[in-house]
Amino acid sequence: MYFLTGWPRRLLCPLKSAEEPFHIQPSYQRIFFAVLSETQLSIWFSRPSVLIVSYIESVKAAARFGHYQQSEWRPDDSMIAVVASKGYILLFDVVGGGDDKYLYEPVYPKGSHRVKVNPGYKEEQCAPVLSLEMKRPVDLEAPITSLQSLPEDLVVATADGYLHILHWDGVSNGHKAISLCTVPFSLDLQSSRAGGPCLDLDGVHIRDIEYCVTLDGFAVVFDDGRLGFITPTASRFTTDQLQGVWAADVTDGTCVAVNNKYRLMAFGCTSGSVLVYMVETTTGSMQLSHKLELTPKHYPDVWNKTGPVKMIRWSPDYSVAMVTWECGGLSLWSVFGAQLICTLGEDFAYRSDGTKKEPLKISSMCWGAEGYHLWVTGRSEDVPEDMDSPVTLKQSGILQFQFIRSALTVNPCTSNQEQVLLHGEDRLYLTWGDTTQAQSVPDAPSPKDKSPHHRPASLPATPPDLSQGLGTLLGHKHWHVVQIHSTYLESNWPIRFAAIDSAGQCMAIAGRRGFAHYSLYTRKWKLFGNITQEQNLTLTGGLAWWNDFIVIACYNFIDQQEELRLYPRSSNLDNAFASTTRLHADTLLLNVFRNMVVLFRADCSICLYSITMKPDSSTPSPCVELLQEVSMSRYIPHPGLVVSVTLTSVRTETGITLKTPQQVCLAESIMLNIAGQLIMLQRDRSGPQVREKDPVLSQKKLLPFGSPVVLAQCVEIVWTTCRSSRKKRHLLEALWLWCGEAGMKVWLPLFPRDHRKPQSFLSRRIMLPFHINIYPLAVLFEDALVLGATNETVLYDGVGGGGGGPQLVSEPLEAIFPFCTVERTSHIYLHHILRQLLVRNLGEQALMLAQSCAGLPYFPHVLELMVHVVLEEEATSREPIPDPLLPTVAKFITEFPFFLQTIVHCARKTEYALWNYLFAAVGNPKDLFEECLMAQDLDTAASYLIILQNMEAPAVSRQHATLLFNTALEQGKWDLCRHMIRFLKAIGSGEAETPPTTPTTQEPAQPSSAGGFEFFRHRSISLSQSADSIAAAKFNLQKTFSMPSGPSTKGAERWSKDADCAENMYIDMMLWRHARHLLEQVRLRELGCFSAQLGFELIGWLCRERTRVARVDDFVTALKRLHSDFLWPFPVIPACALNSPLKNGRCRSVLSTHLLKSQSADSLLNTNMESALPAVSSNHSWLDGLGAGPKEMDSASSHGAPVPQEAFLSPLINKVDECSIGSATDLTETSSMVDGDWTMVDENFTTLCLSQSELEHISMELANKGPHKSQVQLRYLLHIFMEAGCLEWCVIIGLILRDSGIIKQVVGFLESPDVLPETITNIRSGLLAVDTWASSDCLGYKPFLKLIQPQLQKLLESAEESVNPESFQPASVTKLLEPANPRVEERGGAVPLGLSLALEASGAGSLEGRPEEEQKQQSPEEGAYDCTLS
Repeated sequence: MYFLTGWPRRLLCPLKSAEEPFHIQPSYQRIFFAVLSETQLSIWFSRPSVLIVSYIESVKAAARFGHYQQSEWRPDDSMIAVVASKGYILLFDVVGGGDDKYLYEPVYPKGSHRVKVNPGYKEEQCAPVLSLEMKRPVDLEAPITSLQSLPEDLVVATADGYLHILHWDGVSNGHKAISLCTVPFSLDLQSSRAGGPCLDLDGVHIRDIEYCVTLDGFAVVFDDGRLGFITPTASRFTTDQLQGVWAADVTDGTCVAVNNKYRLMAFGCTSGSVLVYMVETTTGSMQLSHKLELTPKHYPDVWNKTGPVKMIRWSPDYSVAMVTWECGGLSLWSVFGAQLICTLGEDFAYRSDGTKKEPLKISSMCWGAEGYHLWVTGRSEDVPEDMDSPVTLKQSGILQFQFIRSALTVNPCTSNQEQVLLHGEDRLYLTWGDTTQAQSVPDAPSPKDKSPHHRPASLPATPPDLSQGLGTLLGHKHWHVVQIHSTYLESNWPIRFAAIDSAGQCMAIAGRRGFAHYSLYTRKWKLFGNITQEQNLTLTGGLAWWNDFIVIACYNFIDQQEELRLYPRSSNLDNAFASTTRLHADTLLLNVFRNMVVLFRADCSICLYSITMKPDSSTPSPCVELLQEVSMSRYIPHPGLVVSVTLTSVRTETGITLKTPQQVCLAESIMLNIAGQLIMLQRDRSGPQVREKDPVLSQKKLLPFGSPVVLAQCVEIVWTTCRSSRKKRHLLEALWLWCGEAGMKVWLPLFPRDHRKPQSFLSRRIMLPFHINIYPLAVLFEDALVLGATNETVLYDGVGGGGGGPQLVSEPLEAIFPFCTVERTSHIYLHHILRQLLVRNLGEQALMLAQSCAGLPYFPHVLELMVHVVLEEEATSREPIPDPLLPTVAKFITEFPFFLQTIVHCARKTEYALWNYLFAAVGNPKDLFEECLMAQDLDTAASYLIILQNMEAPAVSRQHATLLFNTALEQGKWDLCRHMIRFLKAIGSGEAETPPTTPTTQEPAQPSSAGGFEFFRHRSISLSQSADSIAAAKFNLQKTFSMPSGPSTKGAERWSKDADCAENMYIDMMLWRHARHLLEQVRLRELGCFSAQLGFELIGWLCRERTRVARVDDFVTALKRLHSDFLWPFPVIPACALNSPLKNGRCRSVLSTHLLKSQSADSLLNTNMESALPAVSSNHSWLDGLGAGPKEMDSASSHGAPVPQEAFLSPLINKVDECSIGSATDLTETSSMVDGDWTMVDENFTTLCLSQSELEHISMELANKGPHKSQVQLRYLLHIFMEAGCLEWCVIIGLILRDSGIIKQVVGFLESPDVLPETITNIRSGLLAVDTWASSDCLGYKPFLKLIQPQLQKLLESAEESVNPESFQPASVTKLLEPANPRVEERGGAVPLGLSLALEASGAGSLEGRPEEEQKQQSPEEGAYDCTLS
């Protein structure tokens, strides 16, 4: 509602004085401020805030009258009454200096358009010259305690128990005195007439008094602390025509302030709380409405330590009250008790170093014009005066706190209730983000947007779908700040009204005269072109938006006539474009509903007007027509009490019993907020309803309104919407109320399910209260959200605390006060409504409402909040709960699919002590865990494991964890598997709070880490640099190559460290069992993922299982399974293959090498990944890991590290972006790349020429390749199986890759005496079976089988030789690797195990037969490309 902003300003008095100001009093228009010190009266101007005149009492007069105490302005600002301490009233005339004399005038540069003279320009822009002339003093012969100004009289209370009524002009009748003893006081007016108990006021006088216009009486505080209300029985005060009521049981009153708009009296008490009373209309008694008091919950340090209430000041619009105490501090409250600001806590009370600040002690305060400023005078501590010390002259200071407020406080129009609009004295704050963020705004305006009569096509007249733009409304906490145009502000300050249109893109403001509007599309203001037109109208009833028109209720000074005007947004701001309708009475409030305008007038009548567009006019011209007039004078005691008037479609029948469904969305009722009491007038359908045949006449003949019904009390703001939706009828047809400290209320419609007839006992609507922790300013109906704002503070550390002396002058303001900002907030309210419905046994309605909102992104959070709030309340209750709600809530949320997640999330955010109560209501966590497993929701099941670990024995936790672990392994949820390994180890070690780390996380390389880790790390870097798309696939290669797979990794040391631990063995057994299961089913891809993701020692395990599950019994089935598993196409044989010249060995190898270089992205990825393997292999990085020392490993890995990052800089990268990554079967893209690269081949081999059949053969080779990612994975598995000695699998992978080098390598291994005879026999029979299958089912394999015919023949010859099985130990393999230490580019001579495969496969083996020059020419490129495998 009201929010502090920035730091307060300090206004220094230019006159130095030894006296401190202690009292400040505003004039009725709040343009002038009277400031008192002991012998000085000063008049300050509001804008600019400057001193105009100061009257200093002479020493002789000061000795006669005494020092000044308080002051009061005459309502027309022409006189000031000042109270002197010796019982005198000093009356001063405020005399103007003439029209041409000004104290301060603005100076503008030459040529400025502002120099033009216009009516009213000088008075508003310049501080006028004033003078003070004292009239004769009035001696009342008793100390004066309080005074109050009336339009013609001045009421003065004195310490001798009298009320004095003085005339301002001081002539007629002198003055009148009324003794309090003659005024009858009772508890209510009825008992007063009946001669009931009266208050004895002998010796009692009035301490504070204030007049309430709308109650027509005085609120008084007596010196004994009792509270009363004095009202005259006639229009004039005489001795026998006053009567009073007093409040029972209150004896500690200190001060009073009345609220004229809401008919409230706020009494400050010595306890520090404020009691707010209302006068009961029937009996006239004083009834306590609510209290304004700090609670120990929020302010434990200062509760009951504030001292008595010093002063209460209501804002000019009466929507908030500022309270200060004797011990210092300020607090701001809404009219019905919602606390907005308090300076006794947080950054206001503590410095950044934690030391406590002394609260600012305030002697007097008042609100400035329109509530934008609070003027404050502080008071210094009393210090004993030293008679000898000289009097020091200093500048006194006044603090000016700055506020911004909601536009709803003065202009409660409902043209847009989804956006928050705040306005300060010179700027607007709105929640809607930039126009580029709003989904309803086009990126660039179309040509027709520039036409003044066209609205952007995507901006409908109705509000946009706010569910779609929700991110814009809630995305950040920053405001869109619009600076008000300075030209308009200078001549029309202060801003009184502001409104925003339904799309949230256009704003209108109105100040003292005229109005202006702003568009977020153009980021420009529109002002009246004719300044005379602007100055000749003033807004009386506010302003609102209707589609593209601004609707204003204004007073025309030229015609002296009240008018209703509509100005188009797109045209220039001029009366020529306005539609004007004359009104017969002053308008106080205005509102818009669909195509209707509702006005509330000063004669307490309500007028409804319809707005239609004239179809025959070329320019958009609205037609305004009076529809209906409703007199409310019987129900409204004073027109100033009406806070808001709203036209709605809300009815008690909710549209079910209406005969014509189209009438539901029409204006069905009027909502009036009368001094906080919300009443509703519905259309009266009790009479005979005759439907006109002519639909036009039927539309115009509106039903009368019935008698008003009171809906709620203490209402501050009302929200309703004119939109309708079948999906969210509950929320869109509801009425939303904010009731201050009583929280929020919603008047919710109740619908029968499935259009059944409603039960007779079921009400049509129900009022549901709930509390929220923000001050609501807007309601998003479909999104079940409330938007608001809150004050935040920022400490400034640059200034230290000041020393002694008056705080206002000596200490910097930045040190006393934090910098205040206003932040946007939001609150979900749906769980409150659902809970209230369940409490009232309306579960069916709650379910309908919840199902309509189930699509909201935060709906699961709503259910979680509901469970959490109910659980906290019931489980922590000290009293037994006879009818607990938690079982009902639990049953309710089982209707939704995320029931299991809701319960476990709520439990994990709740303390352990409440779990038993929760699961007693929702069910056993073991059963819920099993439900998660059945539903395949493993992540939620893992959360339930945490619950079970705390609530059950370790054996139960281990049992359920094992179930989950196995399921996660089967489904490939590797992250969950890693967590489960940690969990199982933690259970066994008894360190559940700090479970040990496992080898599932990537650790930084350390000097002792093994080279295998480094090898895979570099491969992952190379891959991620050239194939970003692969990382997103299910088989995550980055993770694959980041995990240790060799037995010499650091992970292996950690696993073996606790080898004797039963838990480690238990986990190992499960991992081994799963690996065996995968290998038995030939699921090699999953086995590779499993090994890489979990750091499983696949090589060591395969070594052990080499003769068991790692054997291949059926080569054909395994080969088929690999084809399907890795999406690898079966080879096809081209028609020209039998007579192709490419069978020539040399030509084939050259083509193969260069063809692979030209394979677009495939070749780059291929070389990137595969060249890393032999490069690091030659440095003993993985095969040698079992026996090598740490230093050797480190140097080896660092030596091989740069290779994969240096070898792939090629101009082909520019072509990569244009081609698809992955499968090389796209012949068109690949062929184009081949064509583009033939020039490179021709440069090196000028004698080479290709025929059509040769090109077809090349294309066929590409078509027979699988995706590059699969090739990388197969190469990785080949490396694993080769290290483990599983030669059968090596043969199968060699077959699917059709790499004769692999087959040759394996056959070479088989010659070793260490190979088991069974292995040789198995490979031989397997290859024969593949040959037989290929002959019948897959002829594409026949050319490759013919190619490896020599190796197969050699295998048949050596099948009968016996071998020694120890040849496959790592030491033997290491001997094969030892000669190959140079880098790939420099290699020559013998090649190691892994390297020879790649070299032979890509034709590098034929380098020996080439000329020496050709070898030199080829070697640099071979370093980059020869590792690519076909």
